[in-house]
Amino acid sequence: MLVALTGFRRRGGWGQGPVSACVRSWSGAMPRRGKEKCKDSVKPPAPSGPVVTDKSGSITIAIHAKPGSKQNAITDVTTEAVGVAIAAPPSEGEANAELCRYLSKVLEVKKSEVVLDKGGKSREKVVKILVSMTPDEVLEKLKKEATS
Repeated sequence: MLVALTGFRRRGGWGQGPVSACVRSWSGAMPRRGKEKCKDSVKPPAPSGPVVTDKSGSITIAIHAKPGSKQNAITDVTTEAVGVAIAAPPSEGEANAELCRYLSKVLEVKKSEVVLDKGGKSREKVVKILVSMTPDEVLEKLKKEATS
């Protein structure tokens, strides 16, 4: 069955241009009451990289922990996370404490300023830095340690 639409004009095709995402008909009809109006579908880009500033202004680092290693080391810095080998077993929080101690040494901050935020029982962790530094400074120090 073929249905003809009158008063409907297609300008540039669907998905082409900022208006077409919100307005499907150019017939001039008023939007219905109670219908949700189109909001800007443009969201700010998500921060990329493993080191970002959170809402409270603290720096957070996404960590991929590798406990049980022979020595502490930054193994790699990718766009998703910082790989950290930890010379402590993954039991009773020993590896988490060693991770915070090692990161405080690498970033040259006090041990109390490096706090495990998420991932206490996971290899994927988020560490919060409670000192005024920029994400670029933190990333630079991490990359420097990874290359040495």
